[in-house]
Amino acid sequence: MRDQTPPLTPELLLHAYASGVFPMSESKDDPEVFWVDPKRRGIIPLDSFHISRSLARSMRRYGYHVTFDTAFYEVVQGCADRDETWISETIFRLYGQLHEAGVAHSVEVWEGDALVGGCYGVALGGAFFGESMFSRRTDTSKMALAWMVDRLNQGGFTLFDTQFLTPHLATLGAIEVSRAHYRGLLAVALEIDGDFDRAETVPSAQELLQRNIQTS
Repeated sequence: MRDQTPPLTPELLLHAYASGVFPMSESKDDPEVFWVDPKRRGIIPLDSFHISRSLARSMRRYGYHVTFDTAFYEVVQGCADRDETWISETIFRLYGQLHEAGVAHSVEVWEGDALVGGCYGVALGGAFFGESMFSRRTDTSKMALAWMVDRLNQGGFTLFDTQFLTPHLATLGAIEVSRAHYRGLLAVALEIDGDFDRAETVPSAQELLQRNIQTS
């Protein structure tokens, strides 16, 4: 379902998420925003995130470090930095406002001082609505998702919404559910008091991999 809407506000955007829909634009320069309500919804079950052997090796091998909410705008810009993007200036501004309000969050993967991967999304109750991710090195978007899933598990979240199922996400354990099933999961998650900042430290790759083995 794609319907043009009046200009969005952060409050309206949160109401949309709670209702099961999300906004997109046709292109970076398109001032219009439309609602999307897929018949089939992509989610990552938080208890079955799959870290492959090759991804685990990458996490252990390279000298990357991970942070949360230290470069939110740079992460969104990294996600928008491609030939075709739905992240318009309007959407960029709105998510920035949600971040300033403590609702939108990012995870960053660094190589020294260079941002080489990340993802961002919106937390509401016990649901996290993943918006986009990017990588500038092999596997760094997957690494960002691995740390994000761990963060959500530590914070008591029950739903990680990826909007759509892609082959890339499927390799990590993402699945597709019906609209009705998704709405049921969302209703339960919204009653939960998830806390994105419950974890006071960022785990090492070894700590994260060990927890993933225990919860998978």
